[in-house]
Amino acid sequence: MTQLPMFGQPTDPPPKPASDQAVTLQVLVTVKAAPNPSDKYGETVCVAGLSLDPARPGWIRLYPINFRELSDRESFKKYDIITVKAVPARQDSRRESWRPRMPTLEVTGHLRPWSSRRSWLDPAISADTTMCRLHRGATMASTSLALLRPRRITDLRITRHPGWTAAQKAKIEAYVSQFSLFGDEDRTPRFSGTYHYECLEPDCNGHKQGIIDWEFVTFQLLRLRAMGDAEAAERLRHRFLDEICAPDRDVAFYVGNIAAHPKTFSVLGVYYPPRPESGPR
Repeated sequence: MTQLPMFGQPTDPPPKPASDQAVTLQVLVTVKAAPNPSDKYGETVCVAGLSLDPARPGWIRLYPINFRELSDRESFKKYDIITVKAVPARQDSRRESWRPRMPTLEVTGHLRPWSSRRSWLDPAISADTTMCRLHRGATMASTSLALLRPRRITDLRITRHPGWTAAQKAKIEAYVSQFSLFGDEDRTPRFSGTYHYECLEPDCNGHKQGIIDWEFVTFQLLRLRAMGDAEAAERLRHRFLDEICAPDRDVAFYVGNIAAHPKTFSVLGVYYPPRPESGPR
């Protein structure tokens, strides 16, 4: 695949096309958010990534995606390169948001070593965009997805996840019950996490943002089921703070806001290539 010219993160994303005609997007998947209940789609996730199309640079949000429904051909993972036909998401005013037509999705590649990921993603980290500035300027037309370098990460607070409400569980069960091929495994995480950090703004007073990365959930479901709460919480914190955000990692946060509350941002995932002096991993 030919490397595109390096482009920085736009100050504001371009407006959505006026037409509802489907276009083909080429996206490097960087974010798979934890599943959430939906009235219409059951258990849905939001996926985001970097556009690899030089005519449409910047970030792309794809929603809704129900991973329980995906065929083997349609399944994909973080740092896959995908093409998919999509239309502008008219019910979501955030400019980066698109509705994918999942039967058209194809996985065309995967970036495995951090070095290949860095060539695409490092240019998307803008020194001019800080969390403080995103928060101050947040509107429906402003940037709602970004990759930001923290100046200092002070903590990762682990608390018990409240679980789905009865109404949220009913949404999932009502949808899944229509199909006999889907498993009924419980994907509710045991814990929630909140990063405490300072951004690169000189007078930043600190940010507290929940992490909603699916990896944060799957780590709990696959690695921590047999542990008691105290041991599991400490292991989770160790993985996502001491290891992923270790001093030898060149950490940046994928952040995104909520459509109904544009000033409310969450950590969608962590970008953590080794620092150059640490060598490849």
